Parts: sequence; C-alpha cells; structure tokens
Amino acid sequence: MNVHLTIHGRQGLAGQIYRQLRAGVVDGRLAPGERLPSTRELATQLGVSRKTTLDVFERLIAEGYLRSRTGDGTFVAEEMTRLAPAPPRAAALQRADSLWDNLPDVLPMMRTDSPPDYDFLGGVTDKSQFPFDQWRRCVSHALRVQARGRGAYRDPAGEQELRLAVSRYLAFSRAVVSNWQDVIMTQGAQQALDLLARVTLRPGDVVAVEDPGYPPARTIFAALGAKVVHVPVDADGIVVDALPADARIIYVTPSHQFPLGMPMSLERRLALLDWAQRHGALVIEDDYDGEFRFEGRPMESLKSLDNAGVVAYVGTFSKTIFPELRVGYVIPPAPLAAGIRKAKQVGDWHSCTMTQTALAKFMLDGYFAKHLRRMHKEYAARRAVLLRYLENELSPWLTALPSAAGIHLVAEVKAHGDAAHDEATLIARAGAASIGLYGIAGMYAGSRPRPGILLGYGGIGVADIEAAMTRLSVVLDGKQAKN
Repeated sequence: MNVHLTIHGRQGLAGQIYRQLRAGVVDGRLAPGERLPSTRELATQLGVSRKTTLDVFERLIAEGYLRSRTGDGTFVAEEMTRLAPAPPRAAALQRADSLWDNLPDVLPMMRTDSPPDYDFLGGVTDKSQFPFDQWRRCVSHALRVQARGRGAYRDPAGEQELRLAVSRYLAFSRAVVSNWQDVIMTQGAQQALDLLARVTLRPGDVVAVEDPGYPPARTIFAALGAKVVHVPVDADGIVVDALPADARIIYVTPSHQFPLGMPMSLERRLALLDWAQRHGALVIEDDYDGEFRFEGRPMESLKSLDNAGVVAYVGTFSKTIFPELRVGYVIPPAPLAAGIRKAKQVGDWHSCTMTQTALAKFMLDGYFAKHLRRMHKEYAARRAVLLRYLENELSPWLTALPSAAGIHLVAEVKAHGDAAHDEATLIARAGAASIGLYGIAGMYAGSRPRPGILLGYGGIGVADIEAAMTRLSVVLDGKQAKN
C-alpha cells in the first residue's frame, strides 16, 4: 500500500516520519494487520536515506505499533484496534461534567483583557511597593540551600523553618499560640479550605457559610458534595441563631467579613464557639487580611479563644505579599492534623520548597515585619482618601459601610434623585469612563442582594484613587469633565 507522509524541510526527518506513522496507527487510518511499504520503498518515496526509514520502523516495532514477519514484510500490530468514536457525553463524564457545570462562577470580579485606567479590583496587592531587592537575596539563599541538598520529596506539611516563622508571627500578631509542628503549609488559603473539607466532610454533609460570603469557599464545599446552607450576617457577624443544627462545618471571616467588612463582635465569637462545641462542628476561621487594622483595638482571633479545639485557623500571604506567591497555611484542631497532612501528600505531595525556604528567610530576618509596617501606613492613606470621597463628592450615590480592617471596603449604592442607581448601572457607567468597579450581588446566595460596590485599594495608589474618584463623581453627576 502507499502511505501518504509529508516531509517539511530536512531537519528531524526520522522524527517527522515516526510521528506521522504512529498517528496513523493510533487513529485507525492504518488498520490492524495492514502491510506497510518496505523501508526501501518508503525511503525512495520520501527521498530520504534507507537508514532513516529503518530507524523509524525499528522504533515502532520496539514500541509495539508494528510487527515484522521475516520474508513477508512489516504490518500494523493486530493489537492496535481503533477506538470507537465516543458519544458526545459518556455516562461517567456526564456525571462529573454536570456537577462542575452547575457550580456558580468562582468569583464574580475578574480582571479583563483590557484593564481600565483605574482598577479597584479586590484581593490584589501593589507589587511596586514590595521590597524585591530583599526578596531576591532570600531567593538566592533558597537556591544555594537547594543546590547543597540531594533531590528528594519533602514533608507534606512544609519546611520546618517556614512553619516556625509562621507560628512565631501568628503568636505575636494574632494571638494564635501554636507549635511549629501544628502549622501545615498550603498552596494559598484555597488549598487549605479544600484540605479541611476533604478530611471532614462526607457527601451530603451540611456546611454553613456567611451570606453574603466568599464564593470560592462555597464552590469548594459544593464541589465535594456538601449541602451548602447560607446563613445571614448582621452588624455583629454571622447570625449564630440561624445556623442549621446539623452543620458539620461553619465557614466564617470574623476579622474582616467578606465582603461587607465588619468584624465579628466578641459576644458573637463566644456564642459561635459555644455552638460549635455543643454541636460537634468544625469552625473554619479564614483570616485573609486581618493584618491590616486601622480603627479600634485588634479583635481576638477565634483560634485564640478556642479552648475546646473546634477552630481551624487559615491564613495566606496573598494579601500581605502578592497572590502569585501561592503560599497559605492552616492550623487545624489536633485530631484533623494527620488527615490533612495525608490529604496534602495525596494531592501534590508538598508545596514548592524553594519558595518556602525563601519566605522563611524573609520572615525570620525581619523583612516581612518591616514590609507589613510600611504597607499598613500606605493602605491607611489609601483608605482615608476613599472614605473622604465617599463622605463628600460621592455621597449622593454611595455610602461606605463600617469597616476597620483589610484592603477593601464596600460602599452601598443608594437612590439618587428620581432614579435608583442600581449596582450594575453604576458599574457600567464607571466602566465607560475606564474605572473598574466590582459589585457584591454575586456574593449573595440565599438572601436578597444588598446593592454595593467592593472597592479594593490594595493595588491602586493614592494619586490614582483621587483621580478615579474625581472622574467618577463627574460621570455620576452627568457633567462633562473639563480638559
């Protein structure tokens, strides 16, 4: 038979011929048992040396795609049967596919391909403020450490130096007392939530989450087959009296409620801990940006008040350094630690050791604390500018909700004149002026959305905030900006 092969250029001839013949066998164009041209015929047909075609046939025979019969020729192996065309949705695939298709979007505020002039995206940091010279020295140190060691898999819980640095930092800044052995490093807070859910939940178990709340957390629990119950929040935090009696996990953001921003009151914290102890539930405390507090005294973490061992404390470096670092941690109740370590090992064995070693040096040498102090001042200035505009020029349209911590705040959209400026309309008008605003409607699930705008100030400086807010006030007022 004639085999149609195409040669491009004169480089890698054997590789080109091998890939095309192998593809023909795998996809069924060369049927099992079909006789191929001799190596001499094929070499003549393609204008290559016979050694090239001999090498290709020997490789395909060695790999089992072809069979050679002495004196008879070379044939496609009988074992190679063409896969039958799969139906559009096989039963097993359809089951998994429908699960993920039915999950909500992970986060309703995503950066576009063409970022606006002024972007108030939440959860991002200003990398221009990060001490990359110091970080570079820490990375160089980590490279030297790796160069001296032998290649081996490491402890799934993370590098000892980083776990020690995290435990010391939390004891000082968040009153979370732990041994370094209690800390498990993860790929951001997201993986910490996933690991906690995997070792705690069975399909059908109930998980209580704040409403409004953090969509990626809800998605994790739903993806694992949990029944997610949305519990309202008020000025004191999650409403404990509304918790379902059979909740296996309660997920909360007590230091800076996401997205509304209020801290959970001490009375409510104690009530939640008491409820969890009586009902045998796990409380996941997501302290995603509690380092930055601008008003009042620091609130105790739930973990620092937990005498019954019901709180898993989750933190991240995404809001203090930058999201691309992908480093988080969890301090679980002691009975869950071994299971989480095993789940981490099964999932990815361990996180990047070079990043962990660099971050450990960054913390232990004092660079991290210095960076936090500098950013606290910077974020305080940005927050003050935002509040000033919300209380003055933008007050006819927006009202800032009380928020004493974090790197974002929420402004409630209110009526203006005869027309109610809803969330989507305000965002669209701002977008037309190249101002990126993001709504909170998608963060509600069980209750009626409260129209509001999440204003992230982690990634936008004071001068840009002033320019953006001035432009926004002009846009909303309907006047033309002066050149």
